[in-house]
Amino acid sequence: MSDSESTINPTLIIEPKKGLQWINFRELLRYHELLFFLVWRDVGVRYRQSLLGIGWAILQPLLTMVVFTIIFGKFARIPSDGIPYPIFSYCALLPWTYFARSLSASSDSLVGSKNLIAKVYFPRLILPLSGVIVGLVDFIVAFFILIIMMLWYGIAPTWGISILPLFLLMAMLTALGTGLWLTALNVMYRDIKFVVPFFTQLWMYGSPIVYSTTLIPEKWRAVYSLNPMVGVIEGFRWALLGKAAPDWTMVAISSIVILILLLSGLLYFRKMEKTFADVI
Repeated sequence: MSDSESTINPTLIIEPKKGLQWINFRELLRYHELLFFLVWRDVGVRYRQSLLGIGWAILQPLLTMVVFTIIFGKFARIPSDGIPYPIFSYCALLPWTYFARSLSASSDSLVGSKNLIAKVYFPRLILPLSGVIVGLVDFIVAFFILIIMMLWYGIAPTWGISILPLFLLMAMLTALGTGLWLTALNVMYRDIKFVVPFFTQLWMYGSPIVYSTTLIPEKWRAVYSLNPMVGVIEGFRWALLGKAAPDWTMVAISSIVILILLLSGLLYFRKMEKTFADVI
């Protein structure tokens, strides 16, 4: 190859970097089209040749809300802070369902794309990130049902709705941070994918979905707030349903846990990234 040809077509040598590495935002930006393609592919695969199509995004939280209303609202008579129990539970199921679906998608993102990883280089972070973004489609669809329910019950959102994107971002980062840990571990230990559904189910019952945080004794609320979804769910109810302002100390604790979860997940993911193509 002549010098002129090598200048026109430079050779790019990809080597694993040493030490702790953070996100290369410039590299992620270069591969934004791949991210868009993966999101579009996952949305298409999820609803292609399905009976109800996008309706599944509505059916799951809606039917869960009906079951919770009958069992916990009517039979168990769990207090709902003066809010009709159906909308009380659905407002919590909205961010939870998004979180659970995003966590499932991101935790299996690497193993599910093993053929792609073994053949071509791209920032591996795109895979769990796409799993988190895909869930936003279902969230938006299910959100319209919440709007209809608010109109039915005559509930007007407060000014806090302007902060709703912040609570949604908290749910997104929680799913991403946890998903980074789980998807990296899933490459090494394939039985992780069997643990995720059970782990998510336990997490749901440890979150204030069927009950309010007011039922938690005050001396235990700081410990309870170590669950990052506590701040998210309480924030949603406050912003949309006009309930009393959440305990901002609990929200702050949940936010700190989310930050720790995300940063540690990124560090572990980046540490293991150089072995993915060999092990997967």
